[in-house]
Amino acid sequence: MQKIHNVAILGAGAMGGYFAAQFFDAPGFNTILVADAAHCEKLNRDGLIVNGKTYFIPAVQPEDVKTPMDLIMVGLKHTQLKPMVPTLDKLVGADTVFTTLMNGLESEETIGAVYGMEHVLYAISLGIDAVREGNRITVVHPGKQYFGELKNDVLSPKVLRVQEAYERAGIQFQTPPDMERMLWWKFLINVGINQASAILRAPYAVFQTNRDAQALMEALMEEVVLLAQVKGVALTRQDILDSYSILNSMAAEGKTSMLQDVEAGRKTEVEMFAGKVITLGKELGIPTPVNQTVYYILRALESC
Repeated sequence: MQKIHNVAILGAGAMGGYFAAQFFDAPGFNTILVADAAHCEKLNRDGLIVNGKTYFIPAVQPEDVKTPMDLIMVGLKHTQLKPMVPTLDKLVGADTVFTTLMNGLESEETIGAVYGMEHVLYAISLGIDAVREGNRITVVHPGKQYFGELKNDVLSPKVLRVQEAYERAGIQFQTPPDMERMLWWKFLINVGINQASAILRAPYAVFQTNRDAQALMEALMEEVVLLAQVKGVALTRQDILDSYSILNSMAAEGKTSMLQDVEAGRKTEVEMFAGKVITLGKELGIPTPVNQTVYYILRALESC
């Protein structure tokens, strides 16, 4: 099995920057950040400070990459993905594997539509509480990466390659037998905690202790459970209750990525959360009033 050596991270946000530092610190990897010209200039000038340590990880534009990558981790925002993917030709070789750090249900198919699903593994992150302020990234709980093919009763060669790379980089991971169910479970969690935290402007502590905040979060999640069941995905009310094991493991003062976006005045990922729930609800004939209301609130916040 050919080991992964060349690693590219697309998106040096809180999570992308953290994982770039993990690979940069580990032996046997050539790690780069890939960004547009303005971000490359800033990253190469200022570096990243991850948990107090300064990193100058080379940042390059896609057209300037000289060698195909073995692994590309995509940590872009939803709105950045579609325009960025077609520019990556120089990074993609015969054995390149993509994994994503992105939320939602669509990023893998967006990449696969351009480069082929044979290059893509499905992936989610659970339990990571990365926060970025300027070029400073703080991670108290690194959580765990879940990745694989949609079904993993037998592990494919590309899954085994990425597992070996994550072991060398000290990244906690698991390959579940039913990755499709895990994707929907993470979607359920994000639809609940990300959106509720953004409209309440509340850190994790509020959702760990406040029953009214929890009720809002659960109401958003319940609409996802209904959709999943119609789609043949085995989610139940118990999965909402099980999500508290993730929530309660987060640093109390930590903030979701959507709350960080609202506070920074950035566009949020509401289209891939409430927007996706609303679209699926219309397709399947299932009302989604809670997500529809939250969609209006978040869109209004974006325009303020």
